[in-house]
Amino acid sequence: MSLTPVFKLTRDPGCSGMLRADGEHVPMAIDRIELNGEAADAAALARLAQVNYGHFTSMQVRDGGVRGLDLHLARLDAATRELFGAPLDPDAVRALLRHAIGGDADLSLRVTVFSRTFDRTRPERASAPDVLVAASDPRGPHESPLRLRAAVHERAAAHLKHVGTFDLFHHVREARLAGADDVLFTTRDGAVSEASIWNVGFRDGARVVWPNAPALHGITQQVITRGLLARGLEVLSREVALDDAKGFRTAFVCNSSTPACAIAAIDGIVLPRDEVALGDVRDAYASQPLERP
Repeated sequence: MSLTPVFKLTRDPGCSGMLRADGEHVPMAIDRIELNGEAADAAALARLAQVNYGHFTSMQVRDGGVRGLDLHLARLDAATRELFGAPLDPDAVRALLRHAIGGDADLSLRVTVFSRTFDRTRPERASAPDVLVAASDPRGPHESPLRLRAAVHERAAAHLKHVGTFDLFHHVREARLAGADDVLFTTRDGAVSEASIWNVGFRDGARVVWPNAPALHGITQQVITRGLLARGLEVLSREVALDDAKGFRTAFVCNSSTPACAIAAIDGIVLPRDEVALGDVRDAYASQPLERP
């Protein structure tokens, strides 16, 4: 009989999870899950898992507030209208967030929108949205520079943060097996779009350049852009060829927990790293106010 090894766990200060004694990261269980403001039942969770049609947004709560909360709410409403043919009341979502946060000043929240009345045999019909809020420990920024492996891939409905994540994790697995840390997606023409769970940015002199290939416009990306523009720095969206990446001052990725993490290399090609330029991006993000739901 084969037995699963038992490992002692200690809290990992760098991210939401635990560290085994052998150094492996183990994600922590979600503290609580609420559906429309009530404890989620098994039937509702099974419905979401089996149909797998919906969208979400992830946010870090600090001191009870969220940077770019208005952007999160706008994303949720727009995607709900597109996927379910119905609006999502931002005030109702704010109330659900307040309930989920409770007395916790710092935590991670994932807000998933799906519909228990969605009929996969009649997907064209409008259906009422359900809101699932999952709360877990706050997640710290990823700081170690990433080695990326390029792959030609475009997510379905790339502008949406939808729950169809099989392709993302599959490509990350392939990248890890090849000796990289993560994956960088490009178009068939070799234009950079995004990474697995990250937006990708480049510093070109005094400007920050976001690739304009089809990709999700992340909330952290948008918050950084607000901060940069408020500080008088130029922000540009244009095509970035994979072959041109090494010519920038520095390159970075960002997501809900990480304002800027340096890209160390792409396909083994070492990229320049400028800590001052990365600091400008992090400062631009931190300059934006925390908004309470």
